[in-house]
Amino acid sequence: MARQIVVGVDGSAPANAAVEWAAMDARRRGLDLRVVHVCEEWPRGIGAAEYCAGTLEAAADRARRLTGTARVTGALLSGHVAHDLIAESATADSIVLGSRGLGGFAGMVVGSIGMAVAGHAAGPVVIVRGPSPYVHGRVTVGYDGSEHSTAAMEYAIEQARARDAELHVVYGWQMPVLSPYAVAYNGLIEEIMREQAEEARERVVPWRERHPDVRIVDEQLCEHPVPLLVKASQSADLVVVGSRGRGGLAAAVLGSVGHGVLHHVTCPVAVVRPHPSGPHPSPAES
Repeated sequence: MARQIVVGVDGSAPANAAVEWAAMDARRRGLDLRVVHVCEEWPRGIGAAEYCAGTLEAAADRARRLTGTARVTGALLSGHVAHDLIAESATADSIVLGSRGLGGFAGMVVGSIGMAVAGHAAGPVVIVRGPSPYVHGRVTVGYDGSEHSTAAMEYAIEQARARDAELHVVYGWQMPVLSPYAVAYNGLIEEIMREQAEEARERVVPWRERHPDVRIVDEQLCEHPVPLLVKASQSADLVVVGSRGRGGLAAAVLGSVGHGVLHHVTCPVAVVRPHPSGPHPSPAES
């Protein structure tokens, strides 16, 4: 079966932006697009069936106007939104959602559905806040060499290639808090920082060798990854992160960096976890 992008819709403005993003992504990458609306139970007499069908039809029509030759299908599901979208992710290339739906609180940057799907989906989940007014020609990815960030890197490279965009690989780390009596160890601290930066640069080298057609630049800074990625996002069309990094607890479904980026980055964000069918090979193993 051909890979397809799945976009969840509910008639909200962020969902409409997600449809547009997903349609253009399908067009760029030559994938099918599946538009999904989950019609949850409503009180009788409110006309739920008509509303749900109309919401799906409007979103699918919007997608068809933007996808070009890509095939667009629609699906009306009945159940729980997050559960159904997570189930869709098992066979999808990616899931695309608006940052907040109609049921979200106005003050929330990312709604509960988006956070739940990003934390549990089988593959990439793209959260879209609104239409992007500018095209920067750059995809930014956070990469620390972990299994989850390797999956993020693979998705970011595919996105950069499809967009003919530059790939900006970012690595941020924090030094441990030292006592005031550690001044004598300044030379050692500087050496540790140099080693961290060099190791990060070396991790990118195999990706350049494997993908010579993609323009890859890298940046290493002694700074917390979230503000570093937020700053980098200001000149990016898409920010890609793994669902967990090296510092994530094994039980966490979405690490602190993923949380921070979703709540502070305004451009589309892709949260990626390795597919359950097996780990992605590193570039050195391929």
